Parts: sequence; structure tokens; C-alpha cells
Amino acid sequence: MVAFTSLLAAFSAVATVLAGPIAASVPGAVVDAAAPETALAKRTASSTGTSGGFYYSFWTDTPSTVTYTNGNAGQFSVKWNGNGNHVGGKGWRTGSSRTIKFSGTYSPKGNSYLAIYGWTKNPLIEYYIVESFGTYNPSTGATKKGEVTVDGSVYDIYVSTRTNAPSIEGTRTFQQYWSVRRSKRASGSVTTATHFAAWKKAGLNLGAHDYQILAVEGYYSSGSATMTVS
Repeated sequence: MVAFTSLLAAFSAVATVLAGPIAASVPGAVVDAAAPETALAKRTASSTGTSGGFYYSFWTDTPSTVTYTNGNAGQFSVKWNGNGNHVGGKGWRTGSSRTIKFSGTYSPKGNSYLAIYGWTKNPLIEYYIVESFGTYNPSTGATKKGEVTVDGSVYDIYVSTRTNAPSIEGTRTFQQYWSVRRSKRASGSVTTATHFAAWKKAGLNLGAHDYQILAVEGYYSSGSATMTVS
């Protein structure tokens, strides 16, 4: 997944952006807040599933540096520190033009973002509606296609291309669509239908929705987040 996705100075190349595809991740051990914490659960391997009535997806290339915890209902938390890339969160197995509410605390130190994140098929598209980010704007290196004003802020619209990169359909070449909020926030409502309509007006067409989540991504950084989505 992007999502989150890379960010260093070499990032302009990787800035076509961030993580690996969550839905293609390998099942592993995700911490469940309702269960006792074990030594294994203190650091988290990639996994997808359901928790509290929501779909969750978590991917990392370095399990030793991050802990992802599913809470009650739409709550989840992430703590990370060190090398590697991770992206994960909660939402829905099938995306739609829904209005998504979110709230919590998001405290990155370095390269990270908080976004509505999802995929579509036919065409294969990875998309982000970025609500906040750390020291690196994840749209860096992308092509600006316009802007849209919604939910109390202007969002800049971008498109980028990833070549022979991991996706929900395996290694593919695909486009990424971005809406990046100018006034950062860690709570509010996201009217996804307005973003999708603005993308379509800019010639950025989505396909059939796959999963859609509120995601936190980190890349060679540290930080913590506790978020609730509904």
C-alpha cells in the first residue's frame, strides 16, 4: 500500500508513494485488546480480518518495530519506532461513497500519514484521502490535477503511477489518486462522495470498490496513534 509509501530524500522516487498492499498481506498475529498481551503480540505481523464488527487490515515489512492493536468497535491503535514501513487500520471490506467519521490522537515523529485508504478494481486504483501527515507530504512527486473544498478545508488532488509494485492483484502497474488536506486534523468527517466526484471531474475514474479503511502509515519514523472510525 501506499498509503502510505515511502519518504526519505530518495522519496521523490518512492514518492509515488508509500506502503504495500494490505489485502495481499500474509496472515499473522495482531494484538486483540480483549485478550491478554503475550510476548509474541507485543510486536505485530501482517494480518487482515474482522474485529468489533469492522474489517481491519495491517501490513508491515518489519514486525519488530511496530505494534498494532484492535480495540472495541471501530477503535485501533498503533505504536512504532525504528526502521521499516507499516500501514493499517479499520473500516469496511467493501468501499463505497460513504461519509466516514473518525476521531482520536495522532502523534507522528517523522514520515507518516493518517488517511482514508482504499483500492478499486477495473481499473486497479490505490487511493488516499489524507487528513494529516508528519514531516513529508505523501503527494510529493505526484502530478497535481486540481483541488476540492469540502469538510472545512481545501484538498489538493494528485495522481501518481507505481510501476511493477505490490497491489491487491499481485505485482502490477497502477495509478494512485490523492486528496491531501491543507489544514491537518485528527478528527472529523470525510465526505468521500465529494472527493470521488472531484476525481472523476479531473479524469481520475475509480473502478469497483475493494476494501476501504481509516489507515495510519509510518515509514522509518516513530510515533503513536489511537483512532476510532465509524
